[in-house]
Amino acid sequence: MTTKPAKQRKRIASATENELRRLMRGTLSDKLREKYGVRSVPVREGDTVKILRGDFAGIEGKIVETDRHHQRVIVDGVTRENVSGAQKRVPVHVSKIMITTLDMSDRWRSEKYEKKPEEPKEAA
Repeated sequence: MTTKPAKQRKRIASATENELRRLMRGTLSDKLREKYGVRSVPVREGDTVKILRGDFAGIEGKIVETDRHHQRVIVDGVTRENVSGAQKRVPVHVSKIMITTLDMSDRWRSEKYEKKPEEPKEAA
């Protein structure tokens, strides 16, 4: 893997939809890491997240919309006032959020992250 910023940007810009989904991963809270045994999970609408950095740090809300092309999520309650006085939703980069609650309404997602009992290893 390269460390050159231009190549990183090119990789994201030319990524397929599947690759972008894998790149749009949010870190899990310590409680969820313990429960599911993974460090990060692709973000989805319906997940509850906490914003870690930026002007909206500390705010917690549900993901309303995702933008894979720009790697941003729209969080419920994160708004800024327009010049005209209207409220506008502010996108947050996926690296600045932490998932606090997963939306497990999808059968496939719940089956994938359901913790499987560990089998004892046999001594050789």
